[in-house]
Amino acid sequence: MSFDRNDYLVPPGKSFSLAAFDPGDKRGLPTEKAQRKAYVEALSPTLGALQEKLHAEGRRKFLVVLQGMDTAGKDGTIRRVFQSVNPLGIRVHAFKAPTEHEAAHDFLWRVHQVVPGAGEMVLFNRSHYEDVLIQKVRGWIDAKTETRRFAQIRDFERLLAESGTTIVKFFLHLSRDEQRERLQERIERADKHWKFRLGDLETRRRWDAYQAQYERVLAHTSSDHAPWFVIPADSKSSRDCVVITLLIDILEAMDIRYPEVDTSGWPKMIS
Repeated sequence: MSFDRNDYLVPPGKSFSLAAFDPGDKRGLPTEKAQRKAYVEALSPTLGALQEKLHAEGRRKFLVVLQGMDTAGKDGTIRRVFQSVNPLGIRVHAFKAPTEHEAAHDFLWRVHQVVPGAGEMVLFNRSHYEDVLIQKVRGWIDAKTETRRFAQIRDFERLLAESGTTIVKFFLHLSRDEQRERLQERIERADKHWKFRLGDLETRRRWDAYQAQYERVLAHTSSDHAPWFVIPADSKSSRDCVVITLLIDILEAMDIRYPEVDTSGWPKMIS
């Protein structure tokens, strides 16, 4: 598969337009859906082996941030891309509206409680970025607070990176037409009714505002130590291909190794 991570990268410190990224882009990917699914299946054990090394090494941490509009496929990405990862050493945290206790602290307080520890991989299903997305679109924070939070997020992520955390952030880029089809499916299929919320329609009515705000967020918070990648998400199988390839590429570049163990005092055979 022909693949260049820079095709999906939000370049830190440079001009950026979300419109330049096609939600239906399949460049360099297998042409058939079955081939793309087989590609992910084939790479899944490789991702699992890299995560096991990270856990065994027990020094570094790995944080994956997943953001996107409703129905963009955050749950599906976790389910399919990480299907062969051992639950030992990996954790998923889904961010919802802050509790009264959480809201009594600064907006990053609850996030710091759940970042990965040594040897751990953590997946954020939504994240601290909600505090500069929904809060800004709904008018709950002003431009001054938004600017301050952008700086605080950059400082927070730099702290994590300097403390041994590799951060990878994926924006699952969905078209408005594809979202309409997925929401309609949730209404029509009984097995998907549980996924539908009337609030999803309110968010959809603010589509343009959310797209503009995502563009601002990605432009202001993509950095060398915590890059944003824009993932075409109209095709679920294409989305999974890109995400798993990027993850493996980044993890392999970390040169993770099993720890060396002194076996000199070990018996030759176990009786």
